[in-house]
Amino acid sequence: MFRSRSKDEQAAAAKVTASQPQQPRDPQAPKGRPTPKRSDSQSQRRTRAQTPTNRKDATKAQREARRADMARQREALANGDERYLPVRDKGPVRRFARDYVDSRWCVAEFFLPVAVVILVLTMIRVPQIQNLALLLWMIIIVLIVLDSVVIWIRLGKRLQERFPKENLKGARAYAVMRTLQMRRLRLPKPQVKRGQRP
Repeated sequence: MFRSRSKDEQAAAAKVTASQPQQPRDPQAPKGRPTPKRSDSQSQRRTRAQTPTNRKDATKAQREARRADMARQREALANGDERYLPVRDKGPVRRFARDYVDSRWCVAEFFLPVAVVILVLTMIRVPQIQNLALLLWMIIIVLIVLDSVVIWIRLGKRLQERFPKENLKGARAYAVMRTLQMRRLRLPKPQVKRGQRP
């Protein structure tokens, strides 16, 4: 009596569908999809059988897969294989930027050795040597900034000429950050020699 009409209608519809028997599909009727090949169904069964059943096995499988991916990525960083490089290093634009930096001498790559020398000089308690260390510090910073600006401008022009329709966003910053690493420690490993223009 106080029920809403929609609930009454729903109950009546449920009774009608329950009273109608479901007709089974005729065995001769097409099923609407092709029968899979035996090899396909067997391979699907195997992959289902290999999927881990509990959480511990799933975590272990994920860890193993991650470890294999990292090993492939380390190998790619060592030999420059484009397929397995990290996303930030992939593509022809990034490769060109790497080759451009690796083909020239950069002031920034000598920053760490010079910083160690300056640190040693500042520990000596002679005012003239400490002043020299401070002057060296300022000179190396100015040279790094100037060299980075030159690389930024020249690489930008070369990239515009070489890849006019590509997305160049972040390529110059990527190249300048690469100059801050010593050549021997750069990853991916340099693929060009010094003086060999890309």
